[in-house]
Amino acid sequence: MRVLYLDTSSSYLYAAIYEENAIIEEIKEKLDAELSVKALPLLTDLFTRSNIDPFSINKIILVNGPGSFTGIRIGVTIAKVYAWSKDISITTISSLEAMALSSIEAADYIVPLIDARRGYVYTGIYTKDNKKVLNDQYTSLSALLIATSSLDGTISYISNDILDVNATIEPYIPNINKIIEIYKDKEPINPHEIDANYLKKTEAEEKKEQNDKGSN
Repeated sequence: MRVLYLDTSSSYLYAAIYEENAIIEEIKEKLDAELSVKALPLLTDLFTRSNIDPFSINKIILVNGPGSFTGIRIGVTIAKVYAWSKDISITTISSLEAMALSSIEAADYIVPLIDARRGYVYTGIYTKDNKKVLNDQYTSLSALLIATSSLDGTISYISNDILDVNATIEPYIPNINKIIEIYKDKEPINPHEIDANYLKKTEAEEKKEQNDKGSN
């Protein structure tokens, strides 16, 4: 099975081509504001370097959020168009679960963190064998710390953001091979049904909701 892994949910582009239980080529590059411009050329180069025909991919594993609203839209659009045009199956994984699966710490609980600004985070709590203790959600950092304080066991926080959790934060370096191994046989989703996993409303939606309430 040939798999394309794609994650544009942050300021990084994480992508890889996988075949026969191994990564052939991968990208782990911080692009920041250039993500929308460089994502497609870098993916094209990924196929060129791996000498893989894009038509020969059997599955796309897409990280569909939460994270950067713009970044998520880029990845979802690329994956949907690619999967539909070439009749490729597609499976999604949350960015938080991808982070939890990539932890190298021997902790009882893994807490992925993505800064959502204004004291809020996207987060969840996972056990070391990848069971969810707290579902992925958008919540205040203070509320999360209250939740983690009640856990019985060691905790590893993982993030590429600077957040005040009064503990060492493990940097997020995706273990793409491990993620693909777990997700390559998951049930595929119709490309037309793939959607962004924002976990919260966009600012435009929130403002519209506030305006609608004010006009009533």
